Amino acid sequence: MMTAFHAVLRNPPINSKNQAAKERAQGIVLRVLTSFRSSEIEPAVKSLDKNGVDLLMKYIYRGFEKPSENSSAILLQWHEKAFAVGGLGSIVRVLTARKTV
Repeated sequence: MMTAFHAVLRNPPINSKNQAAKERAQGIVLRVLTSFRSSEIEPAVKSLDKNGVDLLMKYIYRGFEKPSENSSAILLQWHEKAFAVGGLGSIVRVLTARKTV
């Protein structure tokens, strides 16, 4: 799971104007995030650097925009762990960023 987690965060379509590519990437990231067990979330988040945590937060907030079955509860767990690592600064950077995922 950790390999898939790092793979989906490796090349985000941030600079792309292709909305279909962004939707596809969001779906894949959400599928990977929902596959983790609760006990595996914290080590996964701690394995990221500052930019990785910010990118993860972008995907978490994007997932909140279009919730699917049970995804909000899982994303809240991810958000809790990402906030513990990235702090309030990560949330501010994500919410004020011009480039989206």
